Amino acid sequence: MMKKAIFLMFLSLIFLVILPDQSHAAANQSKIILDGQEVTLPSGVQVTVINQHVMIPIRVVAENLKFNVDWDQKSQFVKIHQNSKIISLNVDQREAKVAEKPVLLDIAPQILNKSVVVPIRFVSEEMGLAVSWDNKDKIVYLTSSNNNSAPNEDSTPHSENNEKVTLKHINEINFLNNQLVVSMDGQVTPIISHLKDPNRIVFDLPNTTFGDLSESLDSGSMGKLDVRGQPNVSEVRYSLFNHDPDQVRIVIELKLAGVIEVNHEFIGDQLVIDLQDASDFESPIQAPSGGEQGRKIVVIDPGHGGSDPGTTSISNKHEKDFNLALSLKVQELLLKEPEIEVLMTRESDVYPTRTERVLFANKLNADVFVSIHGNSVLESPQANGTETHYYQRSSSKELANAIHKRLIKAMGLKDRGIKDNSFQVIRETNMAAVLLEVGFLSNTSDEKAMLSNTVQYKAAQAIVDGIKEYLSIR
Repeated sequence: MMKKAIFLMFLSLIFLVILPDQSHAAANQSKIILDGQEVTLPSGVQVTVINQHVMIPIRVVAENLKFNVDWDQKSQFVKIHQNSKIISLNVDQREAKVAEKPVLLDIAPQILNKSVVVPIRFVSEEMGLAVSWDNKDKIVYLTSSNNNSAPNEDSTPHSENNEKVTLKHINEINFLNNQLVVSMDGQVTPIISHLKDPNRIVFDLPNTTFGDLSESLDSGSMGKLDVRGQPNVSEVRYSLFNHDPDQVRIVIELKLAGVIEVNHEFIGDQLVIDLQDASDFESPIQAPSGGEQGRKIVVIDPGHGGSDPGTTSISNKHEKDFNLALSLKVQELLLKEPEIEVLMTRESDVYPTRTERVLFANKLNADVFVSIHGNSVLESPQANGTETHYYQRSSSKELANAIHKRLIKAMGLKDRGIKDNSFQVIRETNMAAVLLEVGFLSNTSDEKAMLSNTVQYKAAQAIVDGIKEYLSIR
């Protein structure tokens, strides 16, 4: 009962909004269906789509669910509470708190027509509600965990064991640099098939439908991407392949008859699929045959590059430039180490794919792989700090510990910890591998430190010292 209350409390957070002249607003009169019953919306209040996120207002649901909602106009602070359960958030800040635990929202709460609105997904994740969005009729369906009846069987599918499955929505599809990027409001496991005559790759996304795509589907519920100039792909098309349950199908037709390697991972709410011609793996990065006898091989990977700028700093600088600047300083210091041979995945503004970076390091049989990145959450400029990622292997965790403790001291930023994450470049490399998020380029203080030449050299020395500790080099 308490859990349901909190769920709905947050629903209340999501509901009071109208979007009169917003270009992304839903055009039709919207509805909210809670446990099979329509929630009465005051005149002028409707569900809203902002930057491909479904937003719902707060107070309407709060009133229906008997939650207490406190609003501080001066600080633009919202607190939703019932007994000891408290949810708090600030307008224009992505970081909220649930039971005093920080939670990062997909998009910051906003005020629209004197109403505070928050993303619908926050309700699903933090309040335990089953949430689905009918884009055609602009209806939000909300089902609490102790309600056994689905409000709409078409929009709330069930798994084989009769558990409710939340329908996911695709908001954008792009293809560039042999990468298919699908932006969604949740994660699903794609089913990938290779077909011939013509040579094509098929991606089926179960329990998935389309949200507000920037380019609408044609009358036959089919859409296509402009892939002119792409060397290996002749067509990318997508459609709602099945109903009940919904399933989106994306088909990539290939120009070549050769073997295409396919790798995929979720980065946030983006499904990123890498395609690589197996016969052309070495073209962007020329890998030497290996290190001199007795020398340890260290691969430094400046993230992004070329046509992939990475994230953007608060002063509109590209992450790729920071990554390269710091990586070149690490290279400079490692070149002075007689027991280490250092190789770079890039030394200029070019873009090797993640698959190419992995294969480069694996072919070298490297001892260490370090990928350097900068974080950014422009909607939450207060987010800050340094974090280090590794994937499962004990050797990678050991390397992460050795570098992270030094990098924290060198940068002087908040310690966000060491995390086990499944990023492709640290998951598919065979050696000890880490991905460094040195700081938040979207935070004024972090950015100032990260772009300082002096601090970069301190960070580079910290990375080198961590590598040397891991390799037992004095």
